Amino acid sequence: MIDQKANYFLIVTLCIFSATTVLAQHSAKEGVVDSVKPSSVKKDIIVNGDVVEYSIESSEVSAKGNVSVTYAGATLTCDSLTVNTLTKEAMAEGNVRIEDAQGIISGSKMVYNFQDKTGSILDSQFMSEPYFGKAATLKKVSEKEFVGENGYVTTCSLAHPHYRIQSKRINVFPKDKVQTKHDTFRLGDAPLLYLPSFSQSLKDPMMHVRVMPGKRKEWGAYMLTASRYSLSDSVSGRIYLDYRDKLGIAEGFGANYTSPWFGKGDFKYYYAHERATNLPQNTPNEFERYLIRLRHKWDIDQHSQFTSELYKITDSKRAVLGSDHNLLKDYFYREYEKDAQPLSYALYHRSFNYSSLDIMVQKRFNRWYSQLEKLPEVKYSLPSLQIGQTPLYFENNISAANFNYKYAVPSASSNDVSVLRLDTTNKFFLPSRIAFLQVTPYLASRQTFYDRDINGSSVAPRTVFYAGTDVSTKFYRIYDVKTNFLKLDINGLRHVITPTIGHAYTHEPTVSSLRLKQIDAVDAIAKSNAVSFSLSNKLQTKRKEASVDLADLLVTTDYKFYAVEPATGDKSGGSFSDFLIKLKLLPFSWMRMDVDATYKPQGDYFSEVNPSLSMEFGRERSISFGHRYLRKGGKEMTLSGSWRLNPKWKLGIYERYQIADLPGITKGLAEQQYSVTRDLHCWEMEMSHSTKKNEGSTIWLIFRLKAFPEMEFNFNQSYHSPQSGSQSNP
Repeated sequence: MIDQKANYFLIVTLCIFSATTVLAQHSAKEGVVDSVKPSSVKKDIIVNGDVVEYSIESSEVSAKGNVSVTYAGATLTCDSLTVNTLTKEAMAEGNVRIEDAQGIISGSKMVYNFQDKTGSILDSQFMSEPYFGKAATLKKVSEKEFVGENGYVTTCSLAHPHYRIQSKRINVFPKDKVQTKHDTFRLGDAPLLYLPSFSQSLKDPMMHVRVMPGKRKEWGAYMLTASRYSLSDSVSGRIYLDYRDKLGIAEGFGANYTSPWFGKGDFKYYYAHERATNLPQNTPNEFERYLIRLRHKWDIDQHSQFTSELYKITDSKRAVLGSDHNLLKDYFYREYEKDAQPLSYALYHRSFNYSSLDIMVQKRFNRWYSQLEKLPEVKYSLPSLQIGQTPLYFENNISAANFNYKYAVPSASSNDVSVLRLDTTNKFFLPSRIAFLQVTPYLASRQTFYDRDINGSSVAPRTVFYAGTDVSTKFYRIYDVKTNFLKLDINGLRHVITPTIGHAYTHEPTVSSLRLKQIDAVDAIAKSNAVSFSLSNKLQTKRKEASVDLADLLVTTDYKFYAVEPATGDKSGGSFSDFLIKLKLLPFSWMRMDVDATYKPQGDYFSEVNPSLSMEFGRERSISFGHRYLRKGGKEMTLSGSWRLNPKWKLGIYERYQIADLPGITKGLAEQQYSVTRDLHCWEMEMSHSTKKNEGSTIWLIFRLKAFPEMEFNFNQSYHSPQSGSQSNP
């Protein structure tokens, strides 16, 4: 036996011995007990404590006072400990705490097996990000699961949490999910809601219930809810149940699914049976409006992919009251902003060693949209292939399609455009270097076959010849400049100039575009002769061992010697097109300036100028200024900022100001929004006020759970606003 006092460090190395031989040596030298390590040793248990005793006869180590044990990535601390070196089973008492990669468990008394990482603990507390909890008894049934009985779970780390889910049984699968049964949701000590069960994926940033009550002029009082569900690890989604006082009830559901064989996708169905009021006489007051959406993606193998989207929208309100009513706009505004007229299509893509194949079927399902149908379209692309051992390269593109351009109903079907088209382009180019110039001349021929012309008569194949040359080079010079004047942090300067010139000549097509049905740019090809210019000017330095563009100026334009307007056949030439200017400045690591401008040489004026300035002064402290100038259009200034005053409070601002009176646009503040965010430990409360000219004002209060920022309880109040609200995506 070895017995030492406080501050005496003792390491006991305990080994896994073979079934037939246990060898040990006892040394009192320097108070260290060493075990002889035969070849069968796998891992060591290291025990530290104020008092450590080791019994060879019982193969047990006991320790007292500031005890810590390390084994296979797990660390246990306690006041007293007994551990069997053969079975790896330990009994710990007093301020017990065990920590590993899966989380932290603490309590008053624990039985734990280091080898299979299982055990039980009394009066326990646990933490597995982002959850905290307590339980009368907690059992660690495996490395990937522990079970608590008669306890609670919460994302609030306080000893007395602001809210919690009180449960008879808690299953925690670290870094995977949390499941509870027979639950009571409590705010403080007050019970608010009974739940038969609760399940939350730790891989999913969203909670299961979202509630948004509010009031709108055109809706009256409303309540929008979305409840998440999980049928399996591969199928989950949301169930919608919404109430609008002036319109009635709407419902629907969404589903996200994955398959190891057929890819992944999502499905959404939303149905509203509106009962509208205050409508003109002889107008129906009930409307059926619903959306069906299916999106799917399948990576068949490393060379093949399949993607499809289906949108089916039925909207009797739009049919009766006109195009001002749009189901996507009224109910799913986020989707409407991204794509006001979504396409329904199926696309198969196949890549080969040097080429690729695309097959698309695109069909219009919503008759009030003007859309192009492709039934089908097949494209083959050979982007660049060297011809044998020669310096020549070959490029080929082929497409064949049955196009139907259908105009929105109630347009007559006779206005629709239908055409069969086969188009092929063959291009030869010769990349070469002449002195310091990169020169690439090319020749191309394009043949397009049509089933009929604009009058329905047969038409000969159209042939177009192209020729041109691209020339580019790069000049640079390095300056040995190093300074921190005004904290510019300049560590050497490199000036890089990259000019590019391209000449493109298009011979007059053998068939005029005036004879062809116009589907896209292919049908509008006309004779032209032009030179394109591009000049890039960069000033670079190094900051924190990374290259940074202090200044980046890019100017591009075209000079047309000869051009024909496809729609009219009018000829023009001898003029520069618009100059496009882009400027980026990074004088400091915390400041960025951007300018986009369009200059029209024909009229000697700038048609558009958009400068912006952004400054970051630390985490969650930033200010941005913007200006938009559009000749004979909007002239606006914007201000936005987010400023963390202290760990508890944050302010936000956004303002858009119209500088001058224009037709249909009045000078003054066009939009303003102010927000105040308060940190409530495990929650964030955000209060905002927003006003848009001609659209009204909105005040809302949002409570956002910090562990799951997608979970919100919103309280909205809108005034004089003609715009409808929106439901979120699944």
